[in-house]
Amino acid sequence: MHRILIVEDNKALAKLIAKKLKTSLNFEIDIAFSMQEAKLFTKKYEYFVTLLDLNLPDAPNGEIVDFMISKNIKSIILSANMNKELRKSILQKDVIDYIKKDGVENIDYIISTILRLVKNQNHKVLIVDDSLVFRNQLQKMVKNLFFNVYTVAHGEEALGMLQTHPDIKIVLTDYNMPVMNGLELTKEIRKTHSKNELSIIALSSNQDDEITALFLKNGANDYIYKPFSKEEFSCRLNNAIEALENIEKITHNASRDFLTGVYNRRHFYEKAYEYFNEAKESEQNFCIAMIDIDDYKKINDTYGHEAADDVVVNLSNILTKNSGVEDIVARFGNEEFCILFKGISQNEARERLQTLQHQVETSYVKSAQTEISYTVCIGAQTSPEDTLQESVNSADMLLYNAKNSGKNQILFN
Repeated sequence: MHRILIVEDNKALAKLIAKKLKTSLNFEIDIAFSMQEAKLFTKKYEYFVTLLDLNLPDAPNGEIVDFMISKNIKSIILSANMNKELRKSILQKDVIDYIKKDGVENIDYIISTILRLVKNQNHKVLIVDDSLVFRNQLQKMVKNLFFNVYTVAHGEEALGMLQTHPDIKIVLTDYNMPVMNGLELTKEIRKTHSKNELSIIALSSNQDDEITALFLKNGANDYIYKPFSKEEFSCRLNNAIEALENIEKITHNASRDFLTGVYNRRHFYEKAYEYFNEAKESEQNFCIAMIDIDDYKKINDTYGHEAADDVVVNLSNILTKNSGVEDIVARFGNEEFCILFKGISQNEARERLQTLQHQVETSYVKSAQTEISYTVCIGAQTSPEDTLQESVNSADMLLYNAKNSGKNQILFN
């Protein structure tokens, strides 16, 4: 579990901040009222981030900041002193942010900042700049926001890095570079990565409005003029990753079943249609299986909607565990699922589905003081019909016949 250290000599404020953080974050919170106490805590624990007051009884001139930097501990500064020069000098150091402590809303901002830092750990950023000095400065700033960072010197190297790390989410690129400049790089990236998948931010000292417009017209998400402040850069970088996360969330919700998290019926057909035609043309083996929970209405009537939902979720988990990364698992109705197993022979499909069937009948779902057991029937079409829809219909008919033959049945074609 992550830990946060609050270093603040105002005990009432420190406890208020700690209480708010504890309520909103699943973190352990420690409080130090002096620099000496803070040193003792850092010897005992590792901290995700520290919140530092600049004026402590034994460190009245911000000495705590330099101590945390020396220990490579990331810090957010909390201060009532908003002197412009002091603030500027502190932000030039290796700190995350400088926040005024004058109200509850600022504590909310601290919480949102920490949540952002936690999420940033899951994202990769690529820095493209031919200046080693600026590259290193930028790398330090981006790492300070908890991103995973890669750096290269020009556009061709950047394209190679994107092939090696296709999950890079943000590219920060200079304009004037040898081999391939930033504008050319932007055009190349947009041939394979849409704005919904990867954000491009141009960084340049070029003040020409035409260049800015060309970047934006050719796929850049943002353009930042050099030199820029750490705060401006941090806000724009965080805004860029939040926009991508929101798009991903919307896309996920549009394609996924709300209860189980597997694909919905519509997205199944979108994903399966192209594969079906290619597989038929290349004579690749596959299997379409329809799965339905036996006596689902009885489970629902006996144990209630929530328990019935738990059974559906349990089945979806079993289906997912028994499917490959390339396979498609979708929920078609209340208790009905469909799986497309790619590149699988009839014998392999039979073994896979029998294993799945056995796992279902030996599983159970806890509801109150009861353990609910259930079974499924399966219809599996292993030879393609003329169209995807006809193949799904054929599997559905096999499922119908299996249900009429009794519970816990599998029929193949």
